[in-house]
Amino acid sequence: MKKIVYLIIAIFIIVILGILCLFDKKDNKYKKVKVAEVAHSIFYAPQYVAKQLGYFKDEGLDVDIILTPGADKVSAAVLSGDVNIGFCGSEATIYIYNQGEKDYLVNFSGLTKRDGSFLVSREKYDNFKLDNLKGKYIIGGRLGGMPEMTLEWALTQNGINPKKDVNIDTSIAFASMAGAFIGGTGDFVSLFEPQALQVEKEGYGYVVASIGELGGVVPYTAYNAKKSYIEKNPKVIESFTKAIQKGIDYVDSHTDEEVAKTILNEFPDTSLTDLTKIIKRYRENDSWFKTTYISEENFNHIQEIMENAGELEKRAPYDKLVNNSFSNEK
Repeated sequence: MKKIVYLIIAIFIIVILGILCLFDKKDNKYKKVKVAEVAHSIFYAPQYVAKQLGYFKDEGLDVDIILTPGADKVSAAVLSGDVNIGFCGSEATIYIYNQGEKDYLVNFSGLTKRDGSFLVSREKYDNFKLDNLKGKYIIGGRLGGMPEMTLEWALTQNGINPKKDVNIDTSIAFASMAGAFIGGTGDFVSLFEPQALQVEKEGYGYVVASIGELGGVVPYTAYNAKKSYIEKNPKVIESFTKAIQKGIDYVDSHTDEEVAKTILNEFPDTSLTDLTKIIKRYRENDSWFKTTYISEENFNHIQEIMENAGELEKRAPYDKLVNNSFSNEK
């Protein structure tokens, strides 16, 4: 009887080990890639479409997206090797290159083509103009960050001196900006979605302008990796870029509600109705590139914005900081 029991146990163990081996082989067919994202935002809808619809897996990648608030922290994670790919504003790669980093970060895939923030006013305007900002207190975001620099550029282009004609507060952390405004600080605040819509719904303010529309086309949020990583892993970069392109194509060819339903699991605290409204707002703002290709004109414009804010002493070379080998120009 004992022999039969032992035999059954042995067979059971062999079966379990066999199943585990099969799962292990299945997992091993995917190349693991860690991505640090600067924020978890609906603004990045094509990325979450690629994740939810299995486009990364289709390209042989097991992608782990890790929230890493702040472009500086994203860059640090990529440089240290804690992650393979960074997703943040391309201005971060310019700062790093100009600091003399030998194994600098290279942008290989663009996603968003404009600033994704909206200017929210405490007062309702029937016909808002940038001149309405003169003498006002604006919660602008981090000094040297793209939202704040884009706002400064837009003001300058409209004859408003951002240092003298308005009071831009850069001391409030990104995550605290909406709360500070709701609490009574400032006349205006620059907010991403869904915070902008939430402030409107709760009656604390009104969206009066799109910072992205005012700032023009730039590689606002792009994927980057260390130069050495791209050189050693071209197939990974190519596969990743293909998956992102599929996500971009899906968003471009589907309705706001279809996109919202696809990425709803990524934003459990946002209703389908609100998610659809936000995607519609970003689409109307022409927020996403049609292709991952980053043009020299757009890359130079982001440096123009940085120069205007006094955050760039010398321009970084496009041919070194942008690698379009894995993208299709359209």
